[in-house]
Amino acid sequence: MATTVTTTHTTTATHGTSHAHDHAAHTHGTMDVQEHERMFGYFVQFLAWNAVAMSAVLIFLALANS
Repeated sequence: MATTVTTTHTTTATHGTSHAHDHAAHTHGTMDVQEHERMFGYFVQFLAWNAVAMSAVLIFLALANS
């Protein structure tokens, strides 16, 4: 049983030109990064607590002779 697959993907050299962005509208250094900095702080705190938890588990395993 043969199936036919149709696609809209093009493989020409001009592929991707319709996805061009207007880079002239962006001014470097004007983006509000306050939310990014807050989330990064949570991420670092999460990593620190995970390191403490993993250390505690490893110490427990070492003391329990696992």
